[in-house]
Amino acid sequence: MNLGSSFAAGAGTGPVAPGSPPRCFQSSVNYARLLAAHMNLALADASCAGATSTNLLNAWRELPAQIDAITSDTALVTITVGGNDLAFAGNLTAASCEQGETIHVAGMTLPCPSPFPVSADAYDALERNLIEVARQSAARAPHARIIFIQYVTLVPQRQCPQSRLTEAEATELRGVARRLADITNRAATRSGAAILPMDRLSERHTPCDPDPWSVGLPGDYNEVMGAPWHPNRRGMQVIAERLEQMLSR
Repeated sequence: MNLGSSFAAGAGTGPVAPGSPPRCFQSSVNYARLLAAHMNLALADASCAGATSTNLLNAWRELPAQIDAITSDTALVTITVGGNDLAFAGNLTAASCEQGETIHVAGMTLPCPSPFPVSADAYDALERNLIEVARQSAARAPHARIIFIQYVTLVPQRQCPQSRLTEAEATELRGVARRLADITNRAATRSGAAILPMDRLSERHTPCDPDPWSVGLPGDYNEVMGAPWHPNRRGMQVIAERLEQMLSR
């Protein structure tokens, strides 16, 4: 069972998975689908681009709560969510593009977004929701292995044309990423879930590194690169490989 946001759905990393909700941008090569294909697992994928932790627990317009897809015979639940609760990728995009600039992504032409303020309450609510997601997952599937997957590291230590962030912006957004990782770690610890530390494993694979596992927002950005400030196809492959290693222990 794959739950989460666009980082779980693999938005922009490949063709949209047949039969998936069109607005969710589930990639046919997201980490859950790669893992399922390699390990011969039956997969239910409820992930959706734009989802917050609330959408895992409650219906989101026409979509049911993601957690409702879990059944008593579910053996594995992977979860990557939280960035949208904190406007993380959106604020990275706002910082790295210039007002008046347009971004062509997912067949749409979008304006450069404005920064979105995030309240302290949003961080507290996210932690409560992650703990509840793990609790309900375990209640619905008592024998399932539940794994939170940390967001890959996006903000480089040194900026480059792939990031276009000022040092002040990078410092602020790196702080958001750190808090998101801390919240996810605490939720996993308190709920007894496992954690895949992709934040740590990807520290040297940011958009500014020679072997990037994610996409930034360069001045010559093209949607064939993947979604801005999201994992790329290589990132999806690595996450799938690391998950398989965890499951083989």
